[in-house]
Amino acid sequence: MLHRQTRAACAAVVATGALVLTGLSGQAGAEAAAPTAQARASAPSAARTLHTADASAAVLHAMQRDLGIDRQQAEHRLANEAEAGATAGRLRVSLGADFAGAWVHGADSARLSVATTDAADTAAIRARGAEAVVVRHSLAALESAKARLDRAATHRDTTDTPVWYVDVRTNTVVVQALRPDAARELLSAAGVDRSLAKVVKSAERPRPLYDLRGGDAYYINGNTRCSIGFPVTRGTQQGFASAGHCGQAGSTTTGANQVAQGTFQASIFPGNDMSWVATDSSWTATPYVNQNGQNLQVTGSTVATVGSSVCRSGSTTGWHCGTVQQLNTSVTYQEGTVSGVTRTSVCAEPGDSGGSFISGSQAQGVTSGGSGDCTSGGTTYFQPINPILANYGLTLKTTGDDPGPGPGNPGGTWAAGTVYQPGDTVTYGGTTYRCLQGHQAQPGWEPPNVPALWAQA
Repeated sequence: MLHRQTRAACAAVVATGALVLTGLSGQAGAEAAAPTAQARASAPSAARTLHTADASAAVLHAMQRDLGIDRQQAEHRLANEAEAGATAGRLRVSLGADFAGAWVHGADSARLSVATTDAADTAAIRARGAEAVVVRHSLAALESAKARLDRAATHRDTTDTPVWYVDVRTNTVVVQALRPDAARELLSAAGVDRSLAKVVKSAERPRPLYDLRGGDAYYINGNTRCSIGFPVTRGTQQGFASAGHCGQAGSTTTGANQVAQGTFQASIFPGNDMSWVATDSSWTATPYVNQNGQNLQVTGSTVATVGSSVCRSGSTTGWHCGTVQQLNTSVTYQEGTVSGVTRTSVCAEPGDSGGSFISGSQAQGVTSGGSGDCTSGGTTYFQPINPILANYGLTLKTTGDDPGPGPGNPGGTWAAGTVYQPGDTVTYGGTTYRCLQGHQAQPGWEPPNVPALWAQA
């Protein structure tokens, strides 16, 4: 592991642009009971739900710098990615077992591709404004194969095969290896059919990036440094989520100002890379990420689609952007294998560990590790935030439009603070809804209010 013992600058995150290009918003799906015309007219778009119009100049500037696009493309990109996520979620429900993944592409993410194993689905996909791609393997089959690799890795040395993930764009499980023979041995040990897999020779050797706003520095036991991921609450207790490799349960922390801050309550590493710190009464959780001293809002935790823009804040290198390359990746560090992380093209360096990853104003996760640096470029992995929230019973600190008094309590199983995954079903006001995109529920995001996240089942 790499530690940082010097103090460093902070960094930031959040918010997004507007202007949705045509083709990605779609209409109410045949897979669910169609909402009334009045409901459609009053329901907010995905871009509005995810606050893409609140992009700060700092966020847009970083996207232009790191993605090689202009400001208008950055604004369009954020809004299109929000709409694409909602469209992909609806198609995932309607295609069922045929669904094989989705991804956005183009400088402004105006194109959404959705893969299916059944050519008969292409008309339904195109009707939603997406490009249809017919493939051999379903997403469920690929994820099952990756799960077998994860299980096999618990009994093997995988330092020569440090990364594996589901790549929806090539419809394979990719195994990155220093030695291709090592990848083939892992596939054989896991019992994964070679038709499902692709071996890629790579010299990448990821390592944890060691060394209450997201992106601020904090110190562990008075020496090593990491970065705050996202402020959270657990009941009345305030604190923040970060990477597991930053500290063990019981380790004490001090803030960037060297003032006593809190204590690690729980930590997992390897396996996952998650932790949370409970802070003392001198520290207040805020719904912000620090961007060079500016407070940028966090409004939710909706999972970004493959290909979407994502930015990172850390106390060493500040604010950098890139794209989501693969979800559900497994990566082997010197200390062991971490599964379920997201692979990105964002750069990072030691000391950035634990820091915030965000897409638009939606929290994505905390920096885990990677390879390369912010001079030559690199690959960085983050531990998704929603599993941290669910595992430790935490609530992400958010801010946004006042949802108003709402519909009261009409009854049902939906509950604010619960982390929902695609396909989960709830009842609300006597109606059953199916989750379209992973997120932590919050007041104002009741199922009938956010068609980007829920559809009638």
